Amino acid sequence: MKKQVVLYKKLSAPLMACLHEQAEVTLIESLDADGLARLRDALPRAHGLLGASLKLDAELLDLAPDLEAIASVSVGVDNYDIDYLTERRILLSNTPDVLTETTADTGFALILATARRVVELANMVRAGQWSRNLGPAHFGSDVHGKTLGIIGMGRIGEALAQRGHCGFGMPVIYHSHSPKPAVEQRFNAQYRSLGELLQEADFICLTLPLTAETERLIGAEEFAQMRPQSIFINISRGKVVDEAALIEALSSGRIRAAGLDVFEREPLNLDSPLLQMDNVVATPHMGSATHETREAMARCAVDNLLAALAGERPANLVNPSVWKD
Repeated sequence: MKKQVVLYKKLSAPLMACLHEQAEVTLIESLDADGLARLRDALPRAHGLLGASLKLDAELLDLAPDLEAIASVSVGVDNYDIDYLTERRILLSNTPDVLTETTADTGFALILATARRVVELANMVRAGQWSRNLGPAHFGSDVHGKTLGIIGMGRIGEALAQRGHCGFGMPVIYHSHSPKPAVEQRFNAQYRSLGELLQEADFICLTLPLTAETERLIGAEEFAQMRPQSIFINISRGKVVDEAALIEALSSGRIRAAGLDVFEREPLNLDSPLLQMDNVVATPHMGSATHETREAMARCAVDNLLAALAGERPANLVNPSVWKD
């Protein structure tokens, strides 16, 4: 008998066909009130779940007594109570690696857009306000040769370092749990304490996961250590930053600009002061949002889920203590 899979993310036709071939599939097409009600109705029969952007807490998963595996179409796993899943021996998998390069592309796009004021000046042209040659009031700042500071030297941080070092001749400094000798050798990168990095870097880029340790890692005290010419980039998670402190740092001129792909609350509230600031480039959590990468992520998640339901170890298991060889 086929296992029951509840899918709360629509997949491409080939991936849907692959799932239907090996499992009975219930598709929840939206996560509005009706969709969440359908999800709750389907959970008691579910052996596997696949999706993204939904917080799966104990209250919800208690409705799924036969649940064996969850495949998240993401690299971040902050929507899951891993201790709870491990206690219930539910396999959780994610999709690292396949989104690394694309997310690093997004990070560097934000670096360039903020430094060269691309969005601000493009909007000026669209508004018909380009009436003369640009003067100093509209000048941006160079990227090449500037110091790139990366907080969180994992896969995405390393890919960002490669772009900065190899493509733009940027000295790379970084802060992480521990020094990364291989990264230092490849990119001539240098380890710094958090405070040292904040004081030295021209571009301060967050590429670390959201955990209890990293939540609100960057707040008023940290922004106070940055320089007026610093540009702040966040492609990690919104809650790693105290957003109110960021707004104050931007409005007061404590830092020059920010490129933000993630926010404390998503979608970003329409009344957020960030949307009124010319020195902010705000994008809608688009880090991995290309056709190629999203399909690769979904394919990885399907492979992870089908392996788990077949009694095989998923390639990207988040809670390995659940697995017994």
